[in-house]
Amino acid sequence: MKAIVCTKYGPPDVLQLKEVEKPTPKDNEVLIRIYATTVTAGDCELRGLKFSFLLRLLMRLGFGFRGPRKKILGMELAGEIESVGKDVKLFKKGDQVFGNTGISLGSYAEYICLREERKMGALAIKPVNMTYEEAAAVPIGGLEALHYLKKGNIQSGEKVLICGASGSIGTFAIQLAKYYGAEVTGVGNPMSLEMMKSLGADKVIDYTKEDFTESGETYNIIFDVIGKSSLSDFKISLKKDGLLLLANTMQSSVKRRKAKEFKVIAGSSNSKTEDLIFLKELIEAGKIKTIIDKRYFLEQIPEAHSYVDKGEKTGNIVITVEHKKQ
Repeated sequence: MKAIVCTKYGPPDVLQLKEVEKPTPKDNEVLIRIYATTVTAGDCELRGLKFSFLLRLLMRLGFGFRGPRKKILGMELAGEIESVGKDVKLFKKGDQVFGNTGISLGSYAEYICLREERKMGALAIKPVNMTYEEAAAVPIGGLEALHYLKKGNIQSGEKVLICGASGSIGTFAIQLAKYYGAEVTGVGNPMSLEMMKSLGADKVIDYTKEDFTESGETYNIIFDVIGKSSLSDFKISLKKDGLLLLANTMQSSVKRRKAKEFKVIAGSSNSKTEDLIFLKELIEAGKIKTIIDKRYFLEQIPEAHSYVDKGEKTGNIVITVEHKKQ
């Protein structure tokens, strides 16, 4: 099968299209023919080891010192189950599925084997009203947004500010916050303002022209996806009993230790299949949709990584995986 292999840490050109062995499912695994995957900011950070010195060292210890031990990157996918192991109970051949692999990676390929029940990652039947490309973009951005906003316990009418509302997590966060009844302000890039409004944002802020701390507005909840604002910024803009949600794990632990005057919820999330099924139900009810910025083919993944590296994407970058007719 064809796969994009990461030969070492570095710029996008370390990603190369190669022919590798097609996997065979174990007794508790399903073999998925992948039709779509994505390129996320997290994929690019791992490929280039774009972390602080200490975190970079920890990542090398966890993922491989000179290069990733798991050569095939990618964490999101949508596809069709081609075969199942003898112990599999939840899925059958022909099921259309979507999910994420967690730290197992491996979705930059034509096929992947996944356990039907997973401690890390999630797998579920694909929404009937989504294409494979649309569905592939849900299991990281959607689940991350859902994880933090559930922690926020949003009450109807509360004001929510989303910093980084134009990205993979942010576009789902707008829709989920509106679903929970919030008044939503989205902070995003200048190309995303109308898109954020179309998702339900009541107010939008172009971060290149306006500082949200200077508006005089205060919020019940601030959801910081990108991690570029300071604690003093949040102090100005949070109500007295406000809550700060930090999705950027590279900075959240430091900010959480320093925050004294308001409540902070941070740390990494753990994908749960029941949450993915919940998102599927919202999607099929017309409450949530996927925003796609650009589409590429499997062999164009290095080009997709270059685009994401620029930090200008709006929504999701999806990869179509073509298969030759048998």
